[in-house]
Amino acid sequence: MSHDTPISTPKIPTPPGACDTHMHIYEPGYALREGAPHAGQPGTLHHYLEVKKKLGLTRTVIVAPSGYGTDNSCTLEAMAKLGSSARGVAIVDPEAPDTELERLTQLGIRGIRYHMRGGPVLGWESMLRMAARVAPFGWHLQLQCESAELGEHAAILGELPCDLVIDHMGRFDAATTGADRDWRIVMELLGGGRCWIKLSGPYYGSKLGPPRYEDKAHIAKALIKAAPERMVWATNWPHPSFRKNFPDEGGLLDLVAEWTQDEALRLKILVTNPAKLYGFPNAA
Repeated sequence: MSHDTPISTPKIPTPPGACDTHMHIYEPGYALREGAPHAGQPGTLHHYLEVKKKLGLTRTVIVAPSGYGTDNSCTLEAMAKLGSSARGVAIVDPEAPDTELERLTQLGIRGIRYHMRGGPVLGWESMLRMAARVAPFGWHLQLQCESAELGEHAAILGELPCDLVIDHMGRFDAATTGADRDWRIVMELLGGGRCWIKLSGPYYGSKLGPPRYEDKAHIAKALIKAAPERMVWATNWPHPSFRKNFPDEGGLLDLVAEWTQDEALRLKILVTNPAKLYGFPNAA
Protein backbone atom coordinates (compact mmCIF):
# COMPACT_ATOMS: atom_id res chain seq x y z
CA MET A 1 0.00 0.00 0.00
CA SER A 2 1.22 3.52 -0.71
CA HIS A 3 0.12 6.99 0.28
CA ASP A 4 -3.30 7.19 -1.38
CA THR A 5 -3.47 11.01 -1.33
CA PRO A 6 -0.93 12.90 -3.44
CA ILE A 7 1.14 15.23 -1.27
CA SER A 8 0.79 18.81 -2.49
CA THR A 9 3.72 21.22 -2.60
CA PRO A 10 3.25 23.88 0.09
CA LYS A 11 1.84 27.11 -1.39
CA ILE A 12 4.36 29.25 0.53
CA PRO A 13 8.04 28.26 0.47
CA THR A 14 9.08 26.41 3.62
CA PRO A 15 11.76 28.33 5.56
CA PRO A 16 15.20 26.77 6.13
CA GLY A 17 15.33 25.05 9.52
CA ALA A 18 11.63 24.12 9.50
CA CYS A 19 10.91 21.18 11.80
CA ASP A 20 8.33 18.40 11.76
CA THR A 21 7.98 17.84 15.52
CA HIS A 22 5.85 14.68 15.49
CA MET A 23 6.04 11.70 13.16
CA HIS A 24 6.64 7.97 13.54
CA ILE A 25 8.82 5.38 11.87
CA TYR A 26 7.74 1.75 11.43
CA GLU A 27 10.24 -0.64 9.85
CA PRO A 28 9.89 -4.30 8.91
CA GLY A 29 11.72 -6.52 11.36
CA TYR A 30 10.66 -4.67 14.51
CA ALA A 31 7.95 -6.54 16.36
CA LEU A 32 4.84 -4.66 17.49
CA ARG A 33 3.44 -5.51 20.90
CA GLU A 34 0.38 -7.75 20.95
CA GLY A 35 -2.80 -6.01 19.82
CA ALA A 36 -0.96 -2.85 18.72
CA PRO A 37 -2.15 -1.22 15.50
CA HIS A 38 0.32 -0.70 12.70
CA ALA A 39 0.24 2.33 10.46
CA GLY A 40 -2.23 1.94 7.59
CA GLN A 41 0.34 3.06 5.03
CA PRO A 42 4.09 2.42 4.82
CA GLY A 43 5.84 4.25 7.65
CA THR A 44 9.46 3.54 6.80
CA LEU A 45 12.23 6.13 6.84
CA HIS A 46 12.54 5.67 3.08
CA HIS A 47 8.91 6.76 2.65
CA TYR A 48 9.23 9.62 5.13
CA LEU A 49 12.24 11.08 3.30
CA GLU A 50 9.99 11.58 0.27
CA VAL A 51 7.50 13.48 2.44
CA LYS A 52 10.26 15.55 4.03
CA LYS A 53 11.68 16.50 0.65
CA LYS A 54 8.29 17.38 -0.84
CA LEU A 55 7.50 19.67 2.13
CA GLY A 56 10.97 21.25 2.18
CA LEU A 57 11.57 20.36 5.83
CA THR A 58 15.02 20.50 7.44
CA ARG A 59 14.51 18.88 10.85
CA THR A 60 12.56 15.96 12.22
CA VAL A 61 11.45 14.78 15.64
CA ILE A 62 10.71 11.04 15.62
CA VAL A 63 8.18 10.01 18.24
CA ALA A 64 8.38 6.39 19.34
CA PRO A 65 5.15 4.64 18.29
CA SER A 66 3.16 3.17 21.18
CA GLY A 67 3.03 -0.06 19.15
CA TYR A 68 6.66 -0.81 20.02
CA GLY A 69 6.08 -0.41 23.76
CA THR A 70 9.27 0.55 25.57
CA ASP A 71 11.51 -0.73 22.75
CA ASN A 72 12.86 2.45 21.15
CA SER A 73 15.33 0.73 18.81
CA CYS A 74 13.40 1.41 15.57
CA THR A 75 13.13 5.11 16.44
CA LEU A 76 16.80 5.32 17.46
CA GLU A 77 17.94 3.62 14.24
CA ALA A 78 16.03 6.14 12.12
CA MET A 79 17.39 9.04 14.21
CA ALA A 80 20.94 7.79 13.68
CA LYS A 81 20.39 7.68 9.91
CA LEU A 82 19.04 11.24 9.88
CA GLY A 83 21.94 12.44 12.01
CA SER A 84 22.08 15.93 13.54
CA SER A 85 18.81 16.97 11.85
CA ALA A 86 16.86 14.55 14.10
CA ARG A 87 15.71 14.41 17.70
CA GLY A 88 13.42 11.88 19.37
CA VAL A 89 10.79 11.24 22.00
CA ALA A 90 10.93 7.84 23.73
CA ILE A 91 8.64 5.59 25.74
CA VAL A 92 10.80 4.58 28.70
CA ASP A 93 10.28 1.66 31.06
CA PRO A 94 9.80 3.14 34.57
CA GLU A 95 12.26 0.50 35.84
CA ALA A 96 15.01 1.66 33.47
CA PRO A 97 18.11 2.95 35.28
CA ASP A 98 19.45 6.49 34.94
CA THR A 99 22.22 5.10 32.74
CA GLU A 100 19.54 4.33 30.14
CA LEU A 101 18.21 7.90 30.34
CA GLU A 102 21.78 9.13 29.88
CA ARG A 103 22.26 6.84 26.86
CA LEU A 104 19.02 8.01 25.25
CA THR A 105 19.95 11.65 25.85
CA GLN A 106 23.30 11.14 24.12
CA LEU A 107 21.45 9.62 21.15
CA GLY A 108 19.17 12.66 20.80
CA ILE A 109 16.08 11.79 22.85
CA ARG A 110 14.56 14.94 24.38
CA GLY A 111 11.23 13.78 25.80
CA ILE A 112 9.29 10.93 27.38
CA ARG A 113 6.03 9.96 25.72
CA TYR A 114 2.72 9.40 27.48
CA HIS A 115 0.19 8.17 24.92
CA MET A 116 -3.06 7.54 26.77
CA ARG A 117 -5.13 5.95 24.03
CA GLY A 118 -5.73 2.25 23.31
CA GLY A 119 -4.03 0.56 26.25
CA PRO A 120 -1.28 2.98 27.35
CA VAL A 121 2.26 1.70 27.85
CA LEU A 122 2.84 4.30 30.58
CA GLY A 123 -0.07 5.33 32.81
CA TRP A 124 -0.94 8.45 34.79
CA GLU A 125 0.26 6.81 38.01
CA SER A 126 3.92 6.90 36.89
CA MET A 127 3.84 10.39 35.38
CA LEU A 128 5.10 12.56 38.25
CA ARG A 129 7.82 10.09 39.17
CA MET A 130 9.08 9.75 35.60
CA ALA A 131 8.86 13.50 34.96
CA ALA A 132 11.10 14.04 38.00
CA ARG A 133 13.56 11.47 36.67
CA VAL A 134 13.83 12.88 33.14
CA ALA A 135 13.86 16.58 34.14
CA PRO A 136 17.58 16.59 35.09
CA PHE A 137 18.38 15.35 31.57
CA GLY A 138 16.58 18.34 30.04
CA TRP A 139 13.68 16.26 28.74
CA HIS A 140 10.05 17.28 28.55
CA LEU A 141 6.95 15.15 28.97
CA GLN A 142 4.91 14.66 25.81
CA LEU A 143 1.24 13.88 26.29
CA GLN A 144 -1.49 12.65 23.98
CA CYS A 145 -4.91 12.08 25.50
CA GLU A 146 -8.56 12.95 25.00
CA SER A 147 -9.29 16.56 25.94
CA ALA A 148 -11.46 15.49 28.90
CA GLU A 149 -8.46 13.78 30.50
CA LEU A 150 -6.61 17.10 30.65
CA GLY A 151 -9.20 18.37 33.09
CA GLU A 152 -9.44 15.09 34.99
CA HIS A 153 -5.69 15.06 35.63
CA ALA A 154 -5.14 18.82 35.98
CA ALA A 155 -3.54 18.39 39.43
CA ILE A 156 -0.80 16.11 38.04
CA LEU A 157 -0.18 18.30 35.00
CA GLY A 158 0.12 21.39 37.17
CA GLU A 159 2.82 19.75 39.30
CA LEU A 160 5.13 18.50 36.55
CA PRO A 161 8.78 19.39 37.24
CA CYS A 162 9.55 19.62 33.52
CA ASP A 163 8.02 21.18 30.43
CA LEU A 164 4.81 19.63 29.10
CA VAL A 165 4.14 19.20 25.37
CA ILE A 166 0.52 18.49 24.43
CA ASP A 167 -0.05 16.67 21.15
CA HIS A 168 -2.54 17.50 18.41
CA MET A 169 -3.94 20.74 19.87
CA GLY A 170 -5.27 18.76 22.83
CA ARG A 171 -7.63 16.81 20.54
CA PHE A 172 -10.39 19.32 21.28
CA ASP A 173 -13.68 19.00 19.45
CA ALA A 174 -14.34 21.79 16.97
CA ALA A 175 -17.40 22.83 19.01
CA THR A 176 -15.27 23.57 22.12
CA THR A 177 -15.86 27.02 23.62
CA GLY A 178 -13.83 29.19 25.98
CA ALA A 179 -16.10 28.11 28.86
CA ASP A 180 -15.10 24.44 28.53
CA ARG A 181 -13.42 23.10 31.70
CA ASP A 182 -10.68 21.24 29.86
CA TRP A 183 -9.98 24.20 27.58
CA ARG A 184 -9.58 26.46 30.63
CA ILE A 185 -7.06 23.97 32.07
CA VAL A 186 -4.96 24.18 28.91
CA MET A 187 -5.10 27.98 28.99
CA GLU A 188 -3.89 27.89 32.61
CA LEU A 189 -1.06 25.53 31.69
CA LEU A 190 -0.03 27.79 28.80
CA GLY A 191 -0.10 30.76 31.15
CA GLY A 192 2.33 28.96 33.45
CA GLY A 193 5.08 29.23 30.85
CA ARG A 194 6.11 25.57 30.64
CA CYS A 195 3.44 24.11 28.36
CA TRP A 196 3.89 23.70 24.61
CA ILE A 197 1.31 22.70 22.00
CA LYS A 198 1.73 20.79 18.75
CA LEU A 199 -0.39 22.42 16.03
CA SER A 200 -1.02 19.02 14.48
CA GLY A 201 -3.90 16.63 13.88
CA PRO A 202 -6.55 19.24 12.97
CA TYR A 203 -8.61 16.30 11.75
CA TYR A 204 -9.28 15.23 15.36
CA GLY A 205 -12.62 16.71 16.35
CA SER A 206 -13.27 18.34 12.96
CA LYS A 207 -16.67 17.85 11.37
CA LEU A 208 -15.84 19.77 8.18
CA GLY A 209 -12.74 17.75 7.43
CA PRO A 210 -10.11 18.26 4.72
CA PRO A 211 -8.53 20.10 3.18
CA ARG A 212 -8.73 23.06 5.57
CA TYR A 213 -10.54 21.79 8.68
CA GLU A 214 -12.05 25.27 8.97
CA ASP A 215 -14.00 24.41 12.12
CA LYS A 216 -10.73 23.77 14.00
CA ALA A 217 -9.19 27.11 13.00
CA HIS A 218 -10.56 28.93 16.05
CA ILE A 219 -8.89 26.35 18.32
CA ALA A 220 -5.52 26.76 16.59
CA LYS A 221 -5.73 30.56 16.55
CA ALA A 222 -6.65 30.76 20.25
CA LEU A 223 -3.71 28.53 21.20
CA ILE A 224 -1.30 30.56 19.05
CA LYS A 225 -2.57 33.80 20.58
CA ALA A 226 -2.15 32.43 24.13
CA ALA A 227 1.50 31.38 23.74
CA PRO A 228 3.00 32.06 20.29
CA GLU A 229 6.51 31.32 21.63
CA ARG A 230 5.51 27.76 22.60
CA MET A 231 3.67 26.55 19.52
CA VAL A 232 5.26 23.98 17.19
CA TRP A 233 4.01 22.21 14.07
CA ALA A 234 3.93 18.57 12.98
CA THR A 235 2.65 16.26 10.25
CA ASN A 236 1.78 13.29 12.50
CA TRP A 237 2.88 11.16 9.52
CA PRO A 238 2.04 8.37 8.73
CA HIS A 239 -1.21 9.25 10.58
CA PRO A 240 -1.45 5.91 12.45
CA SER A 241 -5.15 6.29 13.26
CA PHE A 242 -6.03 6.39 9.53
CA ARG A 243 -6.58 3.35 7.35
CA LYS A 244 -7.52 5.23 4.14
CA ASN A 245 -8.08 8.80 2.86
CA PHE A 246 -4.81 9.93 4.39
CA PRO A 247 -4.33 13.66 5.03
CA ASP A 248 -2.31 15.77 2.60
CA GLU A 249 0.80 16.89 4.48
CA GLY A 250 1.36 19.84 2.14
CA GLY A 251 -2.12 21.08 2.99
CA LEU A 252 -1.43 20.61 6.71
CA LEU A 253 1.69 22.75 6.41
CA ASP A 254 -0.25 25.47 4.56
CA LEU A 255 -2.60 25.74 7.55
CA VAL A 256 0.16 27.39 9.61
CA ALA A 257 0.17 30.38 7.24
CA GLU A 258 -3.63 30.42 7.29
CA TRP A 259 -3.82 30.36 11.09
CA THR A 260 -1.09 32.97 11.67
CA GLN A 261 -1.52 35.42 8.75
CA ASP A 262 1.96 36.57 9.78
CA GLU A 263 5.25 35.42 8.26
CA ALA A 264 7.33 36.19 11.37
CA LEU A 265 4.96 34.14 13.51
CA ARG A 266 4.99 31.29 10.99
CA LEU A 267 8.80 31.30 11.13
CA LYS A 268 8.62 31.10 14.93
CA ILE A 269 6.31 28.08 14.86
CA LEU A 270 8.19 26.21 12.14
CA VAL A 271 11.80 27.06 13.02
CA THR A 272 12.62 29.01 16.18
CA ASN A 273 10.28 27.39 18.70
CA PRO A 274 11.14 23.76 17.83
CA ALA A 275 14.86 24.61 17.78
CA LYS A 276 14.53 25.80 21.37
CA LEU A 277 12.34 22.90 22.54
CA TYR A 278 14.43 20.12 21.00
CA GLY A 279 17.89 21.69 21.28
CA PHE A 280 18.70 22.18 17.61
CA PRO A 281 21.52 24.65 16.92
CA ASN A 282 20.92 28.27 15.88
CA ALA A 283 17.65 28.73 17.74
CA ALA A 284 17.87 32.48 17.14
